[in-house]
Amino acid sequence: MSNLCPPPSPVVAKTEIALSGESPLLAATFAYWDNILGPRVRHIWAPKTEQVLLSDGEITFLANHTLNGEILRNAESGAIDVKFFVLSEKGVIIVSLIFDGNWNGDRSTYGLSIILPQTELSFYLPLHRACVDRLTHIIRKGRIWMHKERQENVQKIVLEGTERMEDQIADTVLSDDDIGDSCHEGFLLNAISSHLQTCGCSVVVGSSAEKVNKIVRTLCLFLTPTERKCSRLCEAESSFKYESGLFVQGLLKDSTGSFVLPFRQVMYAPYPTTHIDVDVNTVKQMPPCHEHIYNQRRYMRSELTAFWRATSEEDMAQDTIIYTDESFTPDLYVKPCLLILLLSSNMKLNIFQDVLHKDTLVKAFLDQVFHLKPGLSLRSTFLAQFLLVLHRKALTLIKYIEDDTQKGKKPFKSLRNLKIDLDLTAEGDLNIVMALAEKIKPGLHTFVFGRPFYTSVQERDVLMTF
Repeated sequence: MSNLCPPPSPVVAKTEIALSGESPLLAATFAYWDNILGPRVRHIWAPKTEQVLLSDGEITFLANHTLNGEILRNAESGAIDVKFFVLSEKGVIIVSLIFDGNWNGDRSTYGLSIILPQTELSFYLPLHRACVDRLTHIIRKGRIWMHKERQENVQKIVLEGTERMEDQIADTVLSDDDIGDSCHEGFLLNAISSHLQTCGCSVVVGSSAEKVNKIVRTLCLFLTPTERKCSRLCEAESSFKYESGLFVQGLLKDSTGSFVLPFRQVMYAPYPTTHIDVDVNTVKQMPPCHEHIYNQRRYMRSELTAFWRATSEEDMAQDTIIYTDESFTPDLYVKPCLLILLLSSNMKLNIFQDVLHKDTLVKAFLDQVFHLKPGLSLRSTFLAQFLLVLHRKALTLIKYIEDDTQKGKKPFKSLRNLKIDLDLTAEGDLNIVMALAEKIKPGLHTFVFGRPFYTSVQERDVLMTF
């Protein structure tokens, strides 16, 4: 250990967590800045394994490294800074979130970090956003625990392995001889169209792993290679649950033929989600991005408000406040205790709806692609051309809005002209291109549609007070 680093903490609490299956995670740490001794480690979480990959001293040294130089940190109140370290000499990568907080009345700088082997860098990078989003919300709740002078209850961080899916048409619906061989034409059209309208985020459920995975692989064809690495196939006899932040994931129904989506995780997903049931051939989708973000923030504020108002340990128990066991199903059933929280925030219970807007882009693609002979590279080439056309339409739409608004200096008021000029008169076509443009330029949805939506919600809330 370097002589320049601070001495190890006298007592560092450590929790070993038994994980089912393999995980690339080496450790997670919670550190703080001591005005006398410098960076210190308060807690270590590590997977329980037979082989010790990092000693406690090494983990402490690495965690201390993340807070070095933070003594002069000058950030806005509530800010959370994300740091990414690649320490080649140690063979590890560290993702650290730095934030300010109050513990026992003392304000200090803290760091919540995860440590992974450097060999897993290519595996982790596609998952970086999902991981940071989860850690950020853990910190929001942690600040409340710290302010109430209670020991922070950090959830264990598990990065489950995702099976890498290549951009091959084999084992997908597009490899069938005819469009109706695997599923009904209308079902496939709705599934792909809604998948593109919800920014490429979909959950596919069913009783057969083979049928589910075939649709999952089909939808992954419309994602980028990086997004495919953030997708997951289902496995027979597996206990996979819905994971917020993945693009496409397959899940199996239970023995009774039912499936329940966790409401909280669905609300915290970065993009709206499409729900596809391969058993009954139904497709449901969440509202578009600007409405999803609005509902997400209202739900988050309600959750943190309830967390803040809790007066006892029982009230602050995670299952009571966060409702991780309370669930939402696409048949719009919400359990009573979750219903109270939602009604108190005037949120819509029906977050999934039918695919209301039809498109011409996907329909024309499917009509043409199945006229090509299967088993050749022609369909792959045609698919690549289709995705390229969508990408160029999205770039053109962004440029159109930038020119019309002087790059955001003026409000956008000519949606009707945009639809005519860019040949996006079909609502489904506009939604597909807007969703792709949202991923290229985040916030575009809210800029174009947000103001009218917020105004209508405010008017509704005012009317409800009379």
